[in-house]
Amino acid sequence: MKQHFPLKNMQQEKRIYKGRIFFAIFIVVICLLILICRYAYLQIVHYDDFTTASDKNRIRLQPLAPARGYIYDRNGVLLADNYPVFTATLSRADVSDIDDTINRLIPVLGLTEEDVERFKSRVKTARKTERIAIKLNLNEADIAKFSEVKYGFPGVKIETQMTRYYPHGELFAHVLGYVGRINDKELKSIDKDLYAGTNLIGKIGVEKSYEELLHGTPGYESVEADAHGNILRNLGRKAPIRGNDLYLSIDYGLQMVAAQQLADRRGAIVAMDPRTGEILALVSSPSFNPNLFVTGISSKDYSGLRDNLDQPLYNRAVQGVYPPGSTIKPMFGLGGIHYGLVDWGTAISDPGYFNLPGDSHRFRDHKKTGHGAVNLHKAEVVSCDTYFYILSYRMGIEKMNDWMRQFGFGEKTGVDLPSESSGLYPSPEWKMRTRKSKWLKGETISVSIGQGAFTATPLQLAMATAITANKGSHVTPHVLRDNKGAKKFTVHNAPDGKIQFNGTEQDWLNMHAAMIDVIQTGTGRGIKGGLQYSIAGKTGTAQVKSIAQGKRYNEAALSSRQWDHGLFVGFAPADNPEIAIAVVWENGKHGGSAAQLARPVFDYWLVTRNKNPLRPANHQVSGGLMTAGIKPSELPSGNTTAPTTAQTSLPISSTVTPAPAVTPPPQPADGTTE
Repeated sequence: MKQHFPLKNMQQEKRIYKGRIFFAIFIVVICLLILICRYAYLQIVHYDDFTTASDKNRIRLQPLAPARGYIYDRNGVLLADNYPVFTATLSRADVSDIDDTINRLIPVLGLTEEDVERFKSRVKTARKTERIAIKLNLNEADIAKFSEVKYGFPGVKIETQMTRYYPHGELFAHVLGYVGRINDKELKSIDKDLYAGTNLIGKIGVEKSYEELLHGTPGYESVEADAHGNILRNLGRKAPIRGNDLYLSIDYGLQMVAAQQLADRRGAIVAMDPRTGEILALVSSPSFNPNLFVTGISSKDYSGLRDNLDQPLYNRAVQGVYPPGSTIKPMFGLGGIHYGLVDWGTAISDPGYFNLPGDSHRFRDHKKTGHGAVNLHKAEVVSCDTYFYILSYRMGIEKMNDWMRQFGFGEKTGVDLPSESSGLYPSPEWKMRTRKSKWLKGETISVSIGQGAFTATPLQLAMATAITANKGSHVTPHVLRDNKGAKKFTVHNAPDGKIQFNGTEQDWLNMHAAMIDVIQTGTGRGIKGGLQYSIAGKTGTAQVKSIAQGKRYNEAALSSRQWDHGLFVGFAPADNPEIAIAVVWENGKHGGSAAQLARPVFDYWLVTRNKNPLRPANHQVSGGLMTAGIKPSELPSGNTTAPTTAQTSLPISSTVTPAPAVTPPPQPADGTTE
């Protein structure tokens, strides 16, 4: 019998349906529990973390540039100040199309190609939120034009930034140097974190040498900004640390007097304290206005300085190399004592010339008829060339080189100013290396009187004179006397060694006596009148144009730039030296004229300074006061030539008439020119 099976089992379907419902509900419940746990994890456990992350979408960290340290002279006269300028800036975080923005800003702010190129090179390496200067030192017209179209430049702002100002302009240009915009080469070498928010860096002079001390440490501030980059509120701040203040050994009054002597002349004057190595005055003439370089010098102004025949940008005191002439005779004469070749009683007969054995060429003395019987003392006083010709022939160039290098010739002095020249003290090795030829005996003779290939800087001459004044104690020239600030730096103000000398202290005193007689009866006697102290010195004359054998120097037949250089070195008071001086007057004709330039410098330091010191008008002992509240356009040019008032930081003040620049006397009748 056939069995019939029902097509639909209702009970089974109900069981399956209920199972599926319960499974789905279970899955949904599990998912809801996971969601609730996840929500609790985000909103409760990590609430602080995600709140901060959210805030970062509108909070940025901006660098705060530190104020640059001030620079003062030894008496607290402000030499380098800071003042505010208006600057157009932007950051990559606020501007979507930087190139388009800059192109549209060119007519508004009057941007030059140099401005655009400088900005583009800096923006490549800057942080996204760092504000980069587009143009410094905006004037009122620039600001007004930008204000009219500001709505079209979201993210571009006009900010106030501090920049450098040199109130005395040309007077200290070659000492202080200047700051300028950071260039591509500097960007590769500097610490970008340290210079965040900073556009300026030291280029030359003290500003470059002590950049690390002057710059300071940047700070940061946390700000909340809207979508357009506008700051809504400040959330936190770490203040920057200002750079150290520097106190130089330079004396304003002495620098002023030295500069007056070289007014309208080419040359250099360096004055040192032989006891410490402190540089008291350093003048290179002509000079330039460093304020032109701070915010960017125009092409016209730079071309005028660069193409000037007198080379005002050239630091003659540190970089200029000159034949030292007879100024090196005191040091060279002591070398004869050192090697036992001569003593103070060794005498020669000077016929007015010297011949090498077997050679007819005559090395002439500046006095055609000669000086007769000459010992070392007289040779220094009358500057007898023949005596030193004979001494050099006996000594030889190798011994000469070893001895004279102890006084710093042929090597850098180690001064704390950049780009120092080493000069040249020639040797056979040097000639073979550079000119591929052997040393000639006649070249030794020329070197003995500071001619030939022998060159030195005015700074080297000042240091060698200081060592002579110190009786052989070596000092290193430096312009930094002290510093104050967060960064620690120690200055060494004392002798740092002694040269090797086989003679006695009396030999040094004998040389000092000879140099005193140079001023009293010798080639420097033109400055002895009215002295209230004793000067030990040595004049020198360096040929610019060589004179053929048998010919005489004819000044009238030469152009002024072919005249001989006049040189002078000296120290005073002779018995207890407080100042050592080196003077180079380009085309000054003879050493006696250079000595005339040195006399007012000696007088001011040893006499006038204590009674009526020179100080600038509105003399201040703290930075930031001179330019506070003054618009950049109202600042003076800085071409200071003379103070109007001698005002000290003490309650006492007086008016001082600066020492006038001197006119050199005529050449002595006896034919002495050194």
